[in-house]
This record gives sequence, structure tokens and C-alpha cells, in this order.
Amino acid sequence: MTLDFAPRPGAAPVRRMVLAQTVMETRLLMRNGEQLGLALVIPLLLLVAGTEATRVVDLGPGRPIDIITPGVLALAIVSSAFTSLAIATGFERRYGVIKRLGTTPLPRWGLLVGKIGSVLLVQIAQLVILVLVALWLGWDPHGGAASYAWLVVLTLLGTAAFAALALLLAGTLRAEATLAVANLVYVLLVVGGAVLVPLSRYPEAAQTFLSLLPSGALSEAIRVVFEGSAPPTTSIVVLVVWAAVAAALTARTFKWE
Repeated sequence: MTLDFAPRPGAAPVRRMVLAQTVMETRLLMRNGEQLGLALVIPLLLLVAGTEATRVVDLGPGRPIDIITPGVLALAIVSSAFTSLAIATGFERRYGVIKRLGTTPLPRWGLLVGKIGSVLLVQIAQLVILVLVALWLGWDPHGGAASYAWLVVLTLLGTAAFAALALLLAGTLRAEATLAVANLVYVLLVVGGAVLVPLSRYPEAAQTFLSLLPSGALSEAIRVVFEGSAPPTTSIVVLVVWAAVAAALTARTFKWE
């Protein structure tokens, strides 16, 4: 019996390379307890703190769980798509992982798509868990299936915007600076980024500015859809613009080492 091997030199199809990168990124993310804690544990704790029995901030009129749940969903997207991704990518650059990937046939945009794809896979589990816990705590969303369909759309838009910003940050700064800036931005958004606290609870002078931030646009849109309405067009536009601009800048400035 004669075996006839025919060598096929060359790179694999781009689609297969991106898929393999996405799978690898997802495995690395699932092994990192710190990132999983940031993406799931903190949002869960804040969700529980939003119930009537443990109310810690004035969220305005209405049931606290109904007010804070959309904000927690938005915060979960920010946690995984921005903070966790920025820190992980920053240290991958520091340890030479990104540099080695740069020597492979994987294109630069393929690396970015692979990382964003892994974030989306994690977010599926993340949002399902948060929604189930919120319903168990008494959350009463409106809008039916349409509201959850809008949540999927807004998750995609929010992830695109924040992941592009995370990669822009991680691809230009040193790992230590990325760690500090990503955590600082995360805290600032939690405290005053119109994420947990509705936009209407801020002074009028600040509302316009906050509505133009991706955090404010995302959380406000999620709140509106779970009130039974379509998301504001301005929120959609804000997220698309942030995603497009940040992605373009990332593609031009991302450094492999």
C-alpha cells in the first residue's frame, strides 16, 4: 500500500483562521478568574444591591430592581467588552503573545475580530445568567420578545464600540498604563457614567454630555427597550459612530509589540 501525500503550502482560509483565533481567545478568557469575576461577579453583586431590601442609591421613582437591571446589563457589556479585554490584550502585548501572532498569516483585523468574537461568546452566558437572576429577584420587563431582540442588537453595537475602544487603548499604551486607565474608566462609568443610575437622574447640564458617551447611550437604550419601546435613534447613532471611529483608529494604530 502506497501513501501519496500531496503537500499544500500556504495559509488557511481567512475565515478558518479567524474562527480558530476566536476559539483560542475564548479558552484563554474562560481560564482567567479575574476577568470572569469582573465580567460576572461584580454585575451580579450590583444587581442584588439594587433590590428593595438592599437599596444603596436613590434611583428615582419606581421599583429599584426594574430600574437597575437594564443598567447592570449595560455594565456587564462594558465589563467584558472594555475593561477585561483591554487588560488582557495589554498584557498579551507585554509578554510577546501579540508579537508572535503578528508573524502568522492572521491579518491584523482578524486578531481584532477574533477577540471581539470571544467577548460575544462570553456575553451570551453572561447576559443569560443576569437576566435569569433579575427575573428571580422580581424584575418585570416590558416589550416581550421584541425587547430581548433589541437587547441582542444593542449588545452587538455596544460590544463593537467598547471592544474597539479597549483594543485602541491596549494597542497603544504599556500594559501597566492600560491596567490603570481601564480600571479608572470602569470606576468612573459606574459612579457617573449614566450606567446604573438613569440618565434622567443627572443634572440637565450633564445629560447631553452623558448621552453622547457610549455608556450612557447603551444603558439608556436598554432601559427604553425594556419599558416596551424601540431604542432612541440617537443612542443607536452614538454607538455606531463610536464603534466606527474607534475601529478605524485601532486598525491604524494597533501595535503588535
